[in-house]
Amino acid sequence: MEQTFQLVADFVPTGDQPEAIDALCAGLAANRKFQTLEGVTGSGKTFTIANVIARENRPTLVLSHNKTLAAQLYAELKSFFPHNAVEYFVSYYDYYQPEAYIPQTDTFIEKDSAINDEIERLRLAATDALLNRTDVIIVASVSCIYGLGSPEDYKKMVVGATVGESTDRDALLKKLVEIQYERNDYEPGPGTFRVRGDTLDIFPSYAKDYGIRLEFWGDEIEAIKKIDSLTGDTLETLEHILVSPAKHFVMPQNKIDAALVAIRQEMEQQVGEFEKQNRLIEAQRIKMRTEYDLEMMKEIGFCGGIENYSRHLAGRNPGDRPECLLDYFPDEFLTVVDESHVSLPQVRGMYNGDQARKGTLTEHGFRLPSALDNRPMNFDEFISVTNERIFMSATPSVYEKEHAGTPVEQIIRPTGIVDPPVEIRPLKNQIDDLMEEIRIRAERNERTLVTTLTKRTAEDLAEYLEKAGLKVQYLHSDIGALERVDILRELREGKFDALIGINILREGLDLPEVSLVAILDADKEGFLRSETALVQTAGRAARHIDGRVIMYAENMTGSMQRMLDKCDHRRRKQTAYNEEHGIVPQAIKKSIQDSLKTIYETAEETVEMVVAEDGVEYSLSETLHQLETEMLIAATDLEFERAAVLRDQIKELKES
Repeated sequence: MEQTFQLVADFVPTGDQPEAIDALCAGLAANRKFQTLEGVTGSGKTFTIANVIARENRPTLVLSHNKTLAAQLYAELKSFFPHNAVEYFVSYYDYYQPEAYIPQTDTFIEKDSAINDEIERLRLAATDALLNRTDVIIVASVSCIYGLGSPEDYKKMVVGATVGESTDRDALLKKLVEIQYERNDYEPGPGTFRVRGDTLDIFPSYAKDYGIRLEFWGDEIEAIKKIDSLTGDTLETLEHILVSPAKHFVMPQNKIDAALVAIRQEMEQQVGEFEKQNRLIEAQRIKMRTEYDLEMMKEIGFCGGIENYSRHLAGRNPGDRPECLLDYFPDEFLTVVDESHVSLPQVRGMYNGDQARKGTLTEHGFRLPSALDNRPMNFDEFISVTNERIFMSATPSVYEKEHAGTPVEQIIRPTGIVDPPVEIRPLKNQIDDLMEEIRIRAERNERTLVTTLTKRTAEDLAEYLEKAGLKVQYLHSDIGALERVDILRELREGKFDALIGINILREGLDLPEVSLVAILDADKEGFLRSETALVQTAGRAARHIDGRVIMYAENMTGSMQRMLDKCDHRRRKQTAYNEEHGIVPQAIKKSIQDSLKTIYETAEETVEMVVAEDGVEYSLSETLHQLETEMLIAATDLEFERAAVLRDQIKELKES
């Protein structure tokens, strides 16, 4: 039976949201494969997309470029669709150091990771919802393009039961064990079952608060009940149930047996190749490693790094992409890419980094060549698997402009706040001018952000301004995650008045106290002074009623002119809307800790804080997220030694 999406909200679309919703739905009706929603921060893009999903009534993938933003989207969409299946699918690693080899120093780094059980449960809930419902929204990170196991095998392993049917109870228990459920009669939890007389309780791996109780009369299933996992009280009486596997990587035994033969054949071929080249160390290395893995898979059905044999286990041909979360969706699903100017390049970059690392491992005999097929989808494969796509961004990139054409605009903020005016001032005496502007803001208890082109410039400028009597601090990627969190908090608290940095100030910072953004050397055309970078940087002042942007430059570049035109257009449209509807701009008031909420915390809960040795409080969730992000970036850039150091810091922080 088809379920429908039920949008629940205390407000209705306002501003240019109704026009955006109509335009996007019209594009979908016309079967447009690419559309872009160009919306400024604070204009309610998520609510617009929620209305589109409700109107289209299709399963939807919402792709975000990091876990924190994905968690925020998940919470928002779950509040809009409380009666539908809104699920969360991100990497289940708390930290992850991939297997790697550095030939220059002959250093092999073992894979090391820690799996978050709660996120793994949420991932299983996502695939279970896709297989059993049509009213599904999955909020996912780029993890969704990595191999997950065959949905066909997953469906075949689902265990079903119906009231009144006859079934051998022992055979049913055996099926549960085959799909990775464990018997635990004393301390049941997700992914377990227990047996008490004629009663079988199953606790699905994707369910946190409930279990399924099957009551037998002989071989006949007399009743099926949904029960409270803690008290055992009956929550609901059911006629039929389907229990999905406890793990994503499950497959029939006949496939495993065939895979062992194929893996051994590939090993013998690779050993022969190394011996022909007189590379005896590599030949011995791959032979010992593969034989050990084969023995482990034969005896216990598992080995470390088993995902590297996924091509053989799944029966794929060389070069075929692995099946992933997107294969669990029905054919006609909608794809929404949030912050597309960041998310799309991230999807594109995952494949290249993965192949470079695994290529080194196979070249030196640490892995068989088939390990290269244990990979994320490449960009072309991602585009071919998705059907109709809506990109969301305040600054669409070249790809969106080329494929989606004229974007659908959404630039009216319900708060009435207008885009900050932008002023261009000459480079001559720019430092003296900047100092005076910082002093003016400091007297009004407001903050200033200053962006430079290099780390050295940021440090030298901060030192100069400090000597001149101003309270300033600099911020860039070389500063540790703990200290970075502390610096941003102190800026909001007013312990200093100006923060100097590079592109780290461009996007992702939510600082309502900032009323001035100063961009030094704005006419130095390049990545840090592109139209996208300038618009994103200027946006840091868009949360303050008296926000202003100053660009110091001698020449007018193309990027500067396009940025000015875009900001002027947005400002005129917001001002006209405010005048027409009698709206007075309202300042955004936000707790300093609001932005640190995570998926595990409700609005009433506080952020878990940790007190360091110097007595300063740090947000544990924010710090771990930043460290994890840096570790993944280092691994993607093949800086495995730095990634290993960050991994150890994460582990130490968790233990302490």
